[in-house]
Amino acid sequence: MEGAAAANTDPDWPCMQRKVPQLSLGQIWNGPELPATAKDWAKDPGVSALVDAVAARRTPIAQAQKEIKDFATSLPPEQVATKMTMLVQGMFDHMDAERSHVISGISRYAHKQLEMAAQLRKEASEVDALRAKADADPDEVERRTDQLNFATRIFNERVQSLTYVCDVPTIIEQRLYQLSKTVSETLAVKK
Repeated sequence: MEGAAAANTDPDWPCMQRKVPQLSLGQIWNGPELPATAKDWAKDPGVSALVDAVAARRTPIAQAQKEIKDFATSLPPEQVATKMTMLVQGMFDHMDAERSHVISGISRYAHKQLEMAAQLRKEASEVDALRAKADADPDEVERRTDQLNFATRIFNERVQSLTYVCDVPTIIEQRLYQLSKTVSETLAVKK
């Protein structure tokens, strides 16, 4: 994973974590190779519904793991391996797409911040020039200074928010790994 991340560095990426736009299944799944039929997970209503339920970050991880185990227990023995590999593929497809969407949003957010920073520098320069004028209207100077201070505060709050937003791809990746590990453990018990 480290080598792939290093090869895909993006100088505009605002996060401390390296930008890895997409995961590979091998990063989160150490079980048997998934059969081609696993890609049909969305056609199975039970698997599809479970993917949606356990992928949701609002669902506590312990609850999601219990749902996976309960699902496996509810299956006839001859369907366990098939359905559980479909579940892994479904979780991977769903959560990797979600993660990619978040990464794309972070990039858009970062570009907006760069635009805001340039606008703030321009505004600050204009306010400084206005202040330097001997005949400057004090009310205009105060109004423009207040606007600049407000815009700067918004910018700084967005910078702080970016720190939290940058953690989301990692949170999704860790969740996917934990849930895939639960599937792997469930399959090991069923053997």
